[in-house]
Amino acid sequence: MWITAVTVVAIIALVIIFKPKPGPVDFAYDKLPVMGSTDAPVKIVEFGDYKCPSCQYFSQEIAPQLEKDYIDKGLASLHFMNFTFLGPDSTTAALAAQSVYHQSNEAYWKFYDALYKNQGNENIQWATPDFLTNLIRSQGIAVDADKVMNDIKNKTYADEVDEHNAKARKSGVTGTPSLFINGVKLGNSMDYDAIKAAIDQALKGEQ
Repeated sequence: MWITAVTVVAIIALVIIFKPKPGPVDFAYDKLPVMGSTDAPVKIVEFGDYKCPSCQYFSQEIAPQLEKDYIDKGLASLHFMNFTFLGPDSTTAALAAQSVYHQSNEAYWKFYDALYKNQGNENIQWATPDFLTNLIRSQGIAVDADKVMNDIKNKTYADEVDEHNAKARKSGVTGTPSLFINGVKLGNSMDYDAIKAAIDQALKGEQ
């Protein structure tokens, strides 16, 4: 009996040790907002929630460093996917952002920046259709704000937001911001040194 038990434990241990690691997550990069060159060798995907304070920090402090060190040099591109887990505001903002993106990728990143700069309190409802479309107008974002309003009300891009959420859950995302570098999930998305090290390693792999 003891021999059998030891054998079973040994088999389980071997299965755990030699179990193949999951491969990189496959993203449809061409269907996502992109900052930088689509031909960049390193592709970064951010799962974010526009209501998330940590995502605000990422957009204002980390994304500009990525842009300066890698994106502007054609070494990396940044893509965005929604993970709307904080509440109804999250979904409303995501619907607005998808509408902006489908009008203009360039305008999307201006909206991304403006939305996080003007982010309201996490514990109150603030990302209303009126707030979001007024923000577009006040920031001079070059899209049709009335169309964005209609897209929010009609939930035009709800399927896309749902697909993003499903992809997040399937890929092991439990919070925001979460980063994937060439499909590999990064452990700490708030540590620029860790992000930089992962990008540099990915660049070496591309050489």
